[in-house]
Amino acid sequence: MSYKAIIITLSANVFLGVREDTTGTLIEEMITPEGFETETEHIMCDDPEKLTKTLIDICDNHKANLVLTAGGTGISQRDKAPEATLAVIERQVPGIAEAIRVASMAHTPRGMLYRGVSGIRGNTLIINLPGNSKAVKETFGAILPVLAHSVSILADSDK
Repeated sequence: MSYKAIIITLSANVFLGVREDTTGTLIEEMITPEGFETETEHIMCDDPEKLTKTLIDICDNHKANLVLTAGGTGISQRDKAPEATLAVIERQVPGIAEAIRVASMAHTPRGMLYRGVSGIRGNTLIINLPGNSKAVKETFGAILPVLAHSVSILADSDK
């Protein structure tokens, strides 16, 4: 069975065309072999209100089984992806974010600064990923084995 994943890149530089979206492309390359159809056209500035509205629209209108945000998970003032995600999810899935953090810390102690969260709204799983391609390469494999299983459980809960 195929599932739909939407990738949202949060980066002012990518949004303004100053930098290429290598992180969203990398995530797409890693998740497609796992049976996910992807959509990566969502590129935004670090705007928590816009992200909140976008997440609600995607989840409530059943546009995707999985939403992966890339970026906005650090400790700078502009990093607000976790707050936007927490505003829309109904239930947290903390083990996913914990696995990302542990995988990141295996490479650098700075991994403990990752503030991403994961959770469920309706039948959609939302996961905040780091915005750096290197960090995604180092951490995404830790959660990849559970993604198809997770979204299949959520998809089946409607039946």
